[in-house]
Amino acid sequence: MADDQHGRTPPPAHRAHPRTPRRTPSGTEPATARSDLRLRLILSALFLPLFTAATVGFALWSAHQSPGDSPGSGPLTVLAVVCGVLALAAALDLVRVTARRRRESDPTDDVIG
Repeated sequence: MADDQHGRTPPPAHRAHPRTPRRTPSGTEPATARSDLRLRLILSALFLPLFTAATVGFALWSAHQSPGDSPGSGPLTVLAVVCGVLALAAALDLVRVTARRRRESDPTDDVIG
């Protein structure tokens, strides 16, 4: 390999792994990928109350901790916040999935009249 003007050897060219075949579309895939709305609906409906209850539980546990108790109120507060964010994500996904299912099942919504 030839060194550049500063005496450094250039990095080797990146090649694909010889055993990794290139994936070519077969023509049967949809043009845009779609997720399974039924599964997302079930998971959101299952995890929304679970994460909501965990948020309330960790928040109450954190509120009733004394200064010397273990675990401290800091880690419990962090867990409450994480569970709250996950509950919010599940709620937003539940709203989006129900709206999309409703929109897809009612073709008259697309007609402006």
